[in-house]
Amino acid sequence: MSTFEIAGDDFLLDGRPHRILSGAIHYFRVHPDDWADRIRKARLMGLNTVETYVPWNAHEPRPGEWAAEGALDLARFLRTVQDEGMHAIVRPGPYICAEWDNGGLPAWLFTDPTVGIRRSEPVFLAAVTAFLERVLAIVRPLQVTEGGPVLLVQVENEYGAYGDDKDYLRHLVEVSRGAGITVPLTTVDQPEPAMLENGSLPGLLKTASFGSRSRERLATLREHQPTGPLMCSEFWDGWFDHWGAHHHTTSVEQSAADLDELLALGASVNIYMFHGGTNFGFTNGANDKGVYQPIVTSYDYDAPLDEAGEPTEKFWAFRDVIAKHAPVPAEEPVVAAAAPAFSVPFLDAVPLFAVAAKLGDWQHTDDLPTFDALGHYAGFGLYRTEIDTTEPAVLEFGEVRDRAYVFVGSTRVGVLARDHHDSAITLSPSRGTLTVLVEDQGRVDYGPRIGEPKGLIGPVRLNGEGLRRWSVLPLRLPSLDAVRAELDAAGAADGAVEREPERLAGPVFARAVFDLEEQGTLFLDTTGWGKGVAWINGFNLGRYWTRGPQETLHVPAPVTRAGRNELVILELESAADATAAFVSEPRLGHTDF
Repeated sequence: MSTFEIAGDDFLLDGRPHRILSGAIHYFRVHPDDWADRIRKARLMGLNTVETYVPWNAHEPRPGEWAAEGALDLARFLRTVQDEGMHAIVRPGPYICAEWDNGGLPAWLFTDPTVGIRRSEPVFLAAVTAFLERVLAIVRPLQVTEGGPVLLVQVENEYGAYGDDKDYLRHLVEVSRGAGITVPLTTVDQPEPAMLENGSLPGLLKTASFGSRSRERLATLREHQPTGPLMCSEFWDGWFDHWGAHHHTTSVEQSAADLDELLALGASVNIYMFHGGTNFGFTNGANDKGVYQPIVTSYDYDAPLDEAGEPTEKFWAFRDVIAKHAPVPAEEPVVAAAAPAFSVPFLDAVPLFAVAAKLGDWQHTDDLPTFDALGHYAGFGLYRTEIDTTEPAVLEFGEVRDRAYVFVGSTRVGVLARDHHDSAITLSPSRGTLTVLVEDQGRVDYGPRIGEPKGLIGPVRLNGEGLRRWSVLPLRLPSLDAVRAELDAAGAADGAVEREPERLAGPVFARAVFDLEEQGTLFLDTTGWGKGVAWINGFNLGRYWTRGPQETLHVPAPVTRAGRNELVILELESAADATAAFVSEPRLGHTDF
């Protein structure tokens, strides 16, 4: 066991001054069988600590339903950090931002109209207390004072940019100490006077978040904290991407120079990100500052390790900088060989509408419900009602969150996109079933639109008259068993000879199979498809979209297997070339507006 404390302007580890050289790795964005590799590479770059957020909504997807296994096994992650001889920083939020769905706050919190998010309101305090007690029960025995790796635990996250409720912050401190956390507690804010004052309390170590002008930003931090170690606990070395924009990169030379300046001033640092990883499944967040902008599947972040865990130019430049200020291991990481490149045809396909009823239960209501009102917090849903118009009619929604494919009968008549502020569409004279397939493209993770419900927002009118009598089907996709059964049946119906579909007209599930000699990282080329989601061996890789900038989906090596592998996609629009291609390296730079 060790001691770790703050004395004067220093961190003291076992009584000796200690500088924290940390890098962010989010355990929930990396396959757990890859954790050890990424952590080891952090040490080889010269880091001595690994930092992670904790996503509340992933650990508690429904009230009282707790998950802490597999990719959410925080204890295993922290022990893996310790096995590499490194320390850890834990940032449990409850709000994390992180370009993560809803900023990590559970969507179910917001279904209670009395809840007061991130403030001293009883409903929220009860929920956040229960969450923190569970998380900190994992962290407590893994503190350095208990023989574990954890040096610091953060209270809230950039709270000064949101509020100034000191009673709320005091409550979080009381819960943390009551849960047995004895290591120093920290806060982080951008180095702006009001944020630094509003976002912390006496007795907590204030740290700053920035990616440039290190001397100036540290001076501002020192003005608001006369004593204590200086620390940039989010040194931004890159940025995130959203669909329809360019892939963000930062200058290697400038980032290295800014890091050098920070370290020369004696500060501790946490590099955000050291390794970004991937927004697997439906976990990406979104921004909305007047225009809704969902985050892409890749969280590459232009970090020292790329999305697949390989060193970039920035890795070597940062390693050289760190070597000027601290010992760096002589050993270097092994760079992986290029991934295999090959193509396989889709052999089976089945329309989404043919399998939808096996992916959930229809619910019937007069009024239009949101996804959240149905307890459906991510992915897709179907809305249906009957219409009868003898002349062209305008179908109008209060709001679409976030993308709606409109069908009359089996014919698709248009798309309503939130990022284009679409809310109405003109229908030809129609009689029959109106079906709307809605995609939740990711919940806003920062700002006043956090927590808003998903799906279709009423009222709904057809030529000014309210539409009622809705049937709604939340599509549950944690398992593909029902889809596989339909694909098997479709393949059997085609006879003994497998038939390749000429094209994929969505919404449709399609399947391809391929053999590998051994497990290995793959990069799935999605440029030949429209928009959708992909699974390898049942593992949800995340979303793709021809809009760019992302052109490939990262397939972690542990997801693959020697021998037969299965790819399933849900193509929402169309793919003229019904084949699946794998390429030798990731591609993140394309943009097609």
